[in-house]
Amino acid sequence: MPTLEILDAVLDYDVSGNNGPLVVQLHGLTSSRARDASLGLDMGRALRDHRVLRYDARGHGMSSGTPDPARYTWPALAGDLLALLDEVAPGEQVHGVGGSMGTGTLLHAALRDPNRFASLTLVTPSTAWETRKAKAGSYRDNADLVERKGIDAFVDIGRSMSEPPALAGAPHSRPNVSEKLLPSVLRGAALSNLPPIQEITKLEVPTLILAWADDPDHPLKTSELLHKSIKGSRLVVARTPYGIMAWPALFADEVSAVDAALEESAQGAQEIDAA
Repeated sequence: MPTLEILDAVLDYDVSGNNGPLVVQLHGLTSSRARDASLGLDMGRALRDHRVLRYDARGHGMSSGTPDPARYTWPALAGDLLALLDEVAPGEQVHGVGGSMGTGTLLHAALRDPNRFASLTLVTPSTAWETRKAKAGSYRDNADLVERKGIDAFVDIGRSMSEPPALAGAPHSRPNVSEKLLPSVLRGAALSNLPPIQEITKLEVPTLILAWADDPDHPLKTSELLHKSIKGSRLVVARTPYGIMAWPALFADEVSAVDAALEESAQGAQEIDAA
């Protein structure tokens, strides 16, 4: 697998497909591209005629990291993403899709470099703004727990919590973060939040929001506020596992529609120039 050395980490990534626009896929907190695939959250699997860049965020999966919590905040991860895009697709406009932590990373990256993204697909946005405060405390408590009792105690807590209906029957899996780095990763999440709403309203990128219901860690309210704040965005809510099964096709349709609009705009500009 190719890697990119960036600051104090090595990011592990892969690119599938040889032709077409680039799609970059991001995973959620304590997950990885392999874990997302096992949970049915490989959003790029229905795409055709695209290159798909999948990578493990620093400290996750096959990517390395350091014990500094500041390196795992969403703005810092956005810097990693933009550096990876500069390496893999310099100067190219890309489609971005990411779940939870991946959504936070994408929004910070898009506000920093809005022309980089042809579209955004925000999957299960997490707690944000005011609701983030209580969740941040939970992350800090869990970081302390891992240091005191180890990763198994953290896994046991996760298994004792009820799943949202859309994940009914999904396989249980362990965090794809080492016990050594997990406390720092969790404390980085505690330091993170989505950009302010007034900043998000400035985005002019075609946006699809894929949410699920009845999950306090990924409250529907966050998705609804993002939908209201991003002009022209579309919100789709899954309430059963069948709803999630439809997501890759919805994502592929969104990307294809944006590609077609961009191609039509480019052709129109060429005709004007020729005239």
